[in-house]
Amino acid sequence: MTDSPTVIKDNTGNPAPIGLLGFGMTTVVLNFHNAGYFELNSMILSMGVCYGGIAQVIAGIMEWKKGNSFAATAFVSYGFFWLSLVTLVLLPKIFPTVAPTSESALATYLALWGLFTAVMFLGTLRLSHALQFVFGTLTILFFLLAYGDFTDAPAAFKHFTGYEGLVCGFSAMYAGLAQILNELFQKTVLPLGAPKPKV
Repeated sequence: MTDSPTVIKDNTGNPAPIGLLGFGMTTVVLNFHNAGYFELNSMILSMGVCYGGIAQVIAGIMEWKKGNSFAATAFVSYGFFWLSLVTLVLLPKIFPTVAPTSESALATYLALWGLFTAVMFLGTLRLSHALQFVFGTLTILFFLLAYGDFTDAPAAFKHFTGYEGLVCGFSAMYAGLAQILNELFQKTVLPLGAPKPKV
């Protein structure tokens, strides 16, 4: 008599909307600043720590437990991007002996994140059109921000970059909210675009 294998059913919820909304909403508030609507303030930094940072890292760990390497890598990485960005702003203020980040160093930081995002974008070609749009516009955003710091671009260029960032942030919010509503209503309320079929 052979023992039959025990199958453990995964009854946990989908963490992707948390990660997408944490990223999207934080990107929106930061890019309202980049577009020139208000100064860099405690609201943006708080969102960067709490929702863009901690919430995304939690979502990434949950995705890892579900065996989703792509989402785990994305959410944990971008969660720590927000935490590192806030640290980059605050560290020289907390420790006056630490030199502030120069524009060329910040541009290098942003360009590296742009390269990472461009490769992650290739992964979305096997996922939904909504995620392709999020990662595509995010890749453009990082490189625009890097270019602006490398060249000390005029305010008009940085404001344009902010508007592109708003498109990216709102698209991530859409992708997260669409997953929530589609799951609740058990039908397509907000379309995400069909994923590529596996060969």
